[in-house]
Amino acid sequence: MNKINRFSLPLLSALAIPSPAQTVSHPNIVLILIDDMGWKDLGVYGSDYYQTPQIDRFAQDGIRFTNGYAACTVSSPTRASIMTGKYPARLHLTDWIEGWKFPDAKLQIPDWKMFLPLEETTMAEVFKNAGYATAHVGKWHLGEDEKYWPENQGFDINVGGWAKGSPNLNKAKSSKGSNGYFSPYGNPRLKDGPEGEYLTERLAEEACNFIAENESKPFFLNLWFYNVHTPLMAKQEKVNKYQSLADSTRLQNNPVYAAMVEHVDDAVGKIINKLKQLGLYDNTIVVFTSDNGGLIGKGPRKITNNSPLRKGKGNMYEGGVRVPFIIKNLKQQLSGTTNDTPIMSIDLFPTLTELAGVKVEKSVSKSFDGASLKPILVNNKKKLKPRSLYWHYPHYHSEGATPYSAVRQGDWKLVHIIESNTYELYNLKDDLGESNNLSAIHPALTKKLIKNLEAWKLRVNAQMPVKK
Repeated sequence: MNKINRFSLPLLSALAIPSPAQTVSHPNIVLILIDDMGWKDLGVYGSDYYQTPQIDRFAQDGIRFTNGYAACTVSSPTRASIMTGKYPARLHLTDWIEGWKFPDAKLQIPDWKMFLPLEETTMAEVFKNAGYATAHVGKWHLGEDEKYWPENQGFDINVGGWAKGSPNLNKAKSSKGSNGYFSPYGNPRLKDGPEGEYLTERLAEEACNFIAENESKPFFLNLWFYNVHTPLMAKQEKVNKYQSLADSTRLQNNPVYAAMVEHVDDAVGKIINKLKQLGLYDNTIVVFTSDNGGLIGKGPRKITNNSPLRKGKGNMYEGGVRVPFIIKNLKQQLSGTTNDTPIMSIDLFPTLTELAGVKVEKSVSKSFDGASLKPILVNNKKKLKPRSLYWHYPHYHSEGATPYSAVRQGDWKLVHIIESNTYELYNLKDDLGESNNLSAIHPALTKKLIKNLEAWKLRVNAQMPVKK
């Protein structure tokens, strides 16, 4: 693979000398994370505008979860939860790196971590110690300083992962000469390509090269695309296609965003085809999900629409945290099925390591907030043991969120709006759009869930905003 020459010599050495622990009996792992993709942004999840035939076809090989969640309404905390199996609140990494500044807000937000601490054991480190070749390709956004970047968090190779959460568009000296989703990229971990090269296509090519280079040994590929994050940019021929299909009666009707979704679909199809071409697909666990809900945007030009979910990225309701979530395991007896078990990004670390038969030290596994989904993926169980899922966002966001906490227990979801110290209670089975606040109608249940939520915040030592 000629392009590997751009990586540093220490990384090359790590790849050139296979560990004795490496064995083809272990399955490969491909974890695909899309940036800002909404729950309804795929054909298989109900979009009637975005065209995603490759992902829709892939979904037939796995289980499609209809109650899949990101751990946060914004990017970086969810990414940290995937890498550690922990709630962002436990990590004190509760907002996107840098965060929004609201000096006139009523509450003072906590001094949260703007990096993934090196002391945390990451999923990549566990797979690497088990003899896997490990690569991160795409967005990282878990620390400004390069000491927190993927190559120092368990990855042999880092292609494109650095401080920034979106492609550069000449907004700072560090991005001088960069052109967003088109080369030049202004990315210190991604060599510029030829003029007109599109970032998502390039990342898919890099991922395929890594797969081919490691076909004879197990690998963990962390493929985190920058799409469909703003700035909205796509190849013109795709934009033209969706302009011709635009219909103002559709809830989703932004042609540039639609083209970006199709770029993702093309890239995922390329990865799947490479695995099949090399005879690796049946021995590869593939995950497809998103880091938070779809961005609605402001002004007359909307970006996407998450209906029937309420709101979107940067907000406290389902549209901000419910995401597409598809897992293809090795055994295909449940392929093409759906499952309504509530699951979350914190579940990926315990799930993937257990499915792969990779040992996790007890000191690490005991700290997991997530649960292994093996009972569903292997043992044909419809549900996991009953549990609650939690969110904690002690920040303000430009898309509308004010500091809040939330808990989902069964069909019920309680939201605590911290600024006003008020509570909202919804039955998601009957009211997916969270339009009917039932807290006054069910006071006993509301009180029970409040107690549950407060106890959890104490357990994880959640940081709280305070009055100024």
